[in-house]
Amino acid sequence: MQNHFPLWKNSLVLITFLISLIYALPNLYGEDPSVQISSTTPERISQQKASEIESAITALGVSTKQFEYKDGRVLARLSSTDDQLKIADGLRDQLGNAFTVALNLAPNTPSWLQAIGAQAMYLGLDLRGGVHFLLEVDMDAAVKQAEERYIDDVRLALRREKIRYLSVAKDNGFIKVKLKVAEELPSFISILNKEFRGLDITESKQANDELWLKISERDQKDIKKFAVAQNMTTLRNRVNELGVAEPVIQQQGDNRIVVQLPGVQDTTRAKEILGTTATLEYRLVDVEHDVQKALEGHPPIGSRLYYDKNAQPLLLNRQIIVTGDQIVDADSGMDQDGRAAVFITLNGVGATKMGKFTQQNVGKPMAVVFIEYKVDTRIVNGEKVRHKEKVEKVISVATIQGVFSKRFQTTGLDSPQEARNLSLLLRAGALAAPVDIVEERTVGPSLGQDNIDKGFLSFIVGFILVVLFMAVYYRLFGMIANFALAFNVVIVVAILSMLQATLTLPGIAGIILTVGMSVDANVLIFERIKEEIREGNTPQTSIFIGYEKAFATILDSHVTNLVVAIVLFAFGTGSVKGFAVTLIIGILSSMFTAITGTRMVINWIYGDRRVEKLSI
Repeated sequence: MQNHFPLWKNSLVLITFLISLIYALPNLYGEDPSVQISSTTPERISQQKASEIESAITALGVSTKQFEYKDGRVLARLSSTDDQLKIADGLRDQLGNAFTVALNLAPNTPSWLQAIGAQAMYLGLDLRGGVHFLLEVDMDAAVKQAEERYIDDVRLALRREKIRYLSVAKDNGFIKVKLKVAEELPSFISILNKEFRGLDITESKQANDELWLKISERDQKDIKKFAVAQNMTTLRNRVNELGVAEPVIQQQGDNRIVVQLPGVQDTTRAKEILGTTATLEYRLVDVEHDVQKALEGHPPIGSRLYYDKNAQPLLLNRQIIVTGDQIVDADSGMDQDGRAAVFITLNGVGATKMGKFTQQNVGKPMAVVFIEYKVDTRIVNGEKVRHKEKVEKVISVATIQGVFSKRFQTTGLDSPQEARNLSLLLRAGALAAPVDIVEERTVGPSLGQDNIDKGFLSFIVGFILVVLFMAVYYRLFGMIANFALAFNVVIVVAILSMLQATLTLPGIAGIILTVGMSVDANVLIFERIKEEIREGNTPQTSIFIGYEKAFATILDSHVTNLVVAIVLFAFGTGSVKGFAVTLIIGILSSMFTAITGTRMVINWIYGDRRVEKLSI
């Protein structure tokens, strides 16, 4: 028969509708403002401690919607964000550094939906609330770090080639190399041309026994470009460690990075993790030279003066054994003596270096240097000025008892919390250059809810107007189109939920636009059917020809829209991408619902009987 679908096609439409309905359901249950408590030590929260936390919440005068204890963690669901903030502040004062108290939004999805992997869509910053950071990468610091690396490398090259030198030091943006014997200058220039192509020789300042070197403009551009790219990767890793769903991390201009953390209400820890530049260096302790002479301003050539946490001076070798960028994993915990420790795993290169070094230096002391860049704001002449300071301190000195390479532990930390933060930073990677938080905006949950309400109202008004128009103008066929329209929205929401995509205000606009496009396809089909009826064809033939001949036009218009949506996704950023994603899904689903979905229902109504007139 002309207007009859086979069983498999009917089954496909019905199964698609059922699956879409199930996976769209979690979005109806919403989220509860919650407080999550977890231990900062490897030992998880006990059942007894969980009961004490529950009693502490009750003592604060706040009733919880639900108190959950699972996998050594506690989650308290609350009725409002005011209760959430009150509980968080109270628990932080009572529990101290031994526990982490985090604010989040816990989904209300029933367990039977969770069991089949059905989850609600993530909501963007403008809908869920959260924080927006604008970070500025310190490009000058990146270049200075490169200069320091070049200085160490030049020294090593001079020693390797047995070229005697008096000094290798920085001097106002230059690297000044002074040799002992002027006749060795050509040999040194030959080494520079072979191994240090990123350094330019400044002819105007060249002497018979002296060279002034400067990082080339091209190399400086590459260093700055790498610093931004590496910092974005590191920040993304750190945000993943924080457990933020669907963060936005994008470059803005040449030296700025935008970080958006939806759902984060407690910004203190986020700022601490994002803005901290921390790494470790392992160096051999220089026990052959006098520390007192170094304090008087005469340090030995191959050593540098450092201070430990107790402000005691130490001489350490300039040669670095391994650095933080060779660390592939780091876990916090306690050592055998009950002290806070970080258990470190090195990559292949770092493990080889550490193995060779410890093999050759058993019985000698090795120091761990903790390096951190701190930024504070000072008032200078009535204006706020950001002051940057590089802090280097020796956190541990231990004698090398035996050979080790890939995995070992670092102690000397003040608390388990410090060990936990350091392990997180090392695990995520060190920033290639310091970053400053130059802008911070917080979107409150109430403002996000207001945006949701307005977006939902826009959708409902548009949907009702379309439904009324189609019902009045196309009668029964219009009601069938309305069913397909609702089916289309359910599919879009279900796919966004299954992909765990982030919905933003532009995404809601994409869904509303999809409503119009879906109806547009049905309008083309119905007008074609009416035209066939006016030409004298039977109702059954008109339905068949209407769908067949309108298909090419619908395909052409949808493919054109799809190309535009793909271009938006490819070249857009942030909210533009969100709009493009919902538009792409909506275009594809509307093709399915407007053509296959409506035709299936029409076939059920008209396909198996003789029809004299269509309700169109």
